[in-house]
This record gives sequence, C-alpha cells and structure tokens, in this order.
Amino acid sequence: MTTAINKVGVIGAGSWGTALAAVAARSGRQVTLWARSEEVCRTINQDHCNAAYLPGIALPEGLNATTRPQDLAHADMVLLATPAQAMRTVMADFAGVLKTAIPAVISSKGIERRSGKFLSDVLADCAPGLTPAVLSGPSFAADVTRALPTAVTVAAEHIGTAKTVAGALSLPTFRIYPSTDLRGVQLCGTVKNVLAIACGICEGKQLGDSARAALITRGFAELSRLANAEGVSPSTLTGLSGLGDLILTCSSRQSRNFSLGVALGEGKSLDDVMTGRRTVSEGVHSAQEVVELAQKHGIEMPIAEAVTAIAAGRSSADDEIIRLLSRPVGSE
Repeated sequence: MTTAINKVGVIGAGSWGTALAAVAARSGRQVTLWARSEEVCRTINQDHCNAAYLPGIALPEGLNATTRPQDLAHADMVLLATPAQAMRTVMADFAGVLKTAIPAVISSKGIERRSGKFLSDVLADCAPGLTPAVLSGPSFAADVTRALPTAVTVAAEHIGTAKTVAGALSLPTFRIYPSTDLRGVQLCGTVKNVLAIACGICEGKQLGDSARAALITRGFAELSRLANAEGVSPSTLTGLSGLGDLILTCSSRQSRNFSLGVALGEGKSLDDVMTGRRTVSEGVHSAQEVVELAQKHGIEMPIAEAVTAIAAGRSSADDEIIRLLSRPVGSE
C-alpha cells in the first residue's frame, strides 16, 4: 500500500460510492463519504449501513458520512461517484474546497448530454486543479461491499497517478490494474451500458440465451469499431473495463441498465421504470451521445441506435427488434 494517500473523500453516497468508501476504509484510509441526504448520513454513522442503497450489508466502522463539502477539504484523494449527468453540478459545491493536484477518481460511466464531453473533460472544466483518473470494470456494488473478489482498471494520463490510486485502494478481494488509456476506459464503460439495455430487452422479451449471446457479440463488434476509431488501446477493449464489464453488465439483473432493459422488454414504459427507481441507469442518458460520436466517425452502431430510438420514444422495442432482425446479413 502507498503511504502518500491517508485521507480519502468520496463524493456521492449511492450504492457505488458507498462500496468504494468501504474499500478505502478496509485499505486503512481515513474515509469521509459525502451525501446530500441527512438520513443516509445518519444510518451510515449510527447503524454502519446504507439502508437506502445497500440494505442489510454492514459497512466498516471507520467510515464517516457528512453533508458538508468542507469536511473533504483535507482529502489526499477523492472518488467521484455522482451520476454522470450530475457531475458538473455536484462538483460546483466543492469549488475551492478540495486540495489542488490530488487524484480525482471518476467512477461514474457516461458522456455528458448536449456537450458530448467525456467525464474527465467535464472535471477539467469544473475542477481544473484536480488530477483526473477513471476507475471502471466488471463490478457490482453489493459484491464489492461484501468483499467478494473483484478486479477493475484505473486509468490516468500518467501511469504514476494510476499506480498511486491502485496502491491506495487495492485489497486481496479488490484488485486494481493501472492503465494510461483514460479516454478508452471511459468509452468502454459508457458504451457497454447502452448495450446492456438492449440485452435486457432481449431478456424481458424472453428471446432466449442464444439471442442474448449473439447480441453481446454483435454489440462488442459495435464497441470495437468505435473504439478503434477513437484510438482505444486493444488491451483496454479486451480487458476488464472493456469486454469484462460488457459481459457482466449484459448478463445480470444486478446491472441497473440490464434490469431497465428487462422492464422495457416486459412492456413497461421508460417513464414508469425511471420514476420507480432510486438509482440511475446511465445508458439511457448516454445512448444519443454514443450514436452521435459514432456518426462523426462514419460508423454504424445499429444496436446502440435501436436503444437510442427506444429511449427517445421514437420507436418501440418490438419495432426495433424487427428492424435489427431484418438487416441484410453481411460478413463478420
């Protein structure tokens, strides 16, 4: 473990932020977890659990929650676990609070709507004094909080930053592999959420495991085309934050995006599904941005396009399934 990082701040006390706070506490760090909700802070501090997001899972006693941004002022590193579309707004509360040049590890997945910016670029806009890093990979919050074996990637512009973050958070049950492919790790994490919605729809429609396997494979082909155009490292594409995360997210109802797709496939409306959820399914918000990025490169992504049309209310799941199955068969 590194001794350079002793105090860790976590911004966002949803399921994933809470899981990462538990990892940091188990790694021997002093952890302060910021939440908007006084009730969430109360249950974490008094009952050592986050009943709202991770009910029934015990948290380390060394983890402290707060609603005051200034309580993170002495953090040597911050983990950002806000919803992707809220990052710019939330980080405004921390302007002038955090120390400069410390690692800011983005753990959300998405592209900012309207601007089309990756989250590392959003962070550069609203907190230019921080050093961006991105943590991503096949991981569910409940598994991580229960200390079940998990492996992820952390990427930063400089390998030294990535290794520092990995050294501060790594555990025998939470293995972190450093990378310098900052943009590639973000791209893979964003696209896989969109594809997971499609796989969930397939599940909700009871189209079978064979159809879902084909959908994952063709989805990976779409991701590969876009990744190649964006200059993503092949090791990122086939690694934990690429293929690894895609397989997990497209195969389990623990995935927020997959389970949303299941609900759509079962005939529920998107508004009803989103209204009834406490957590955020980032793929819904990033789908249009993924398609627009592909169009800039002249790349076809029919599965992502189908999800975008459904999310925007321009088409139904049934119509998009017919459209995909009616496409001309080409070579792989």
